[in-house]
Amino acid sequence: MNRMNMNMQAREGGFTLIEIAIVLVIIGLLLGGVLQGQQLIENSRVKNATNTFNGIAAAAFSYQDRYGRMPGDDGNTAALDTRGGNWDTAVNTSIAGGNTNGILNATAANAFTGVNTGTPAEEGALFFQHLRAAGFITGDPDIALGTAAILPTNPFGGLVGVVGATLWTSLTGIKICMSNVPGSAAIALDQQLDDGTADSGRFRGQDDTTGADAPTDMAAATAYAEDTNYVVCYRI
Repeated sequence: MNRMNMNMQAREGGFTLIEIAIVLVIIGLLLGGVLQGQQLIENSRVKNATNTFNGIAAAAFSYQDRYGRMPGDDGNTAALDTRGGNWDTAVNTSIAGGNTNGILNATAANAFTGVNTGTPAEEGALFFQHLRAAGFITGDPDIALGTAAILPTNPFGGLVGVVGATLWTSLTGIKICMSNVPGSAAIALDQQLDDGTADSGRFRGQDDTTGADAPTDMAAATAYAEDTNYVVCYRI
């Protein structure tokens, strides 16, 4: 009887090695599933961001082919009401025209502000407004100018903006920019769209400390870090 009681007490006193091993395996599977799920989400966001860059570029060039002007710079206001679609300025009262000088006046300082003031007036917000009115991208073309609300959001919770001015001393042309991009995503995007290097090529990055830092003419990041957020810009 005493021997039976001792055996029962031993069983009740703790887990066996097999039981502990099973628990560890289950925990490992759960952690692996969580990490794999996070990676799948990250990959999906990178893919969506890539599609956003390429989609906006295609939309801008399609607009230029159709109307003979770059969106944002298009100042042919007399033709707006005759174009059909969402161009009706009697209904969409916020739609305005650019100065039609052949240059997209979209400064780095206002990449993520949505303002359209200045001398000459900023055309970055009009860029997205015109694409929406023409049906090349989704969204309401009648969102009021002057606020960041007129800008698209990106898959990382930041904004999408456009810059016509030269960035980082050598990145010329029209650039589509995204704010609040995690380092790992910035690395993946640069590898997919360019050369994988933060300070060269047509895709570049700069540290983003606020979640919507303006891409300025300061030096681009020399190397990406996974624990840093970035403003990234891609020349279309």
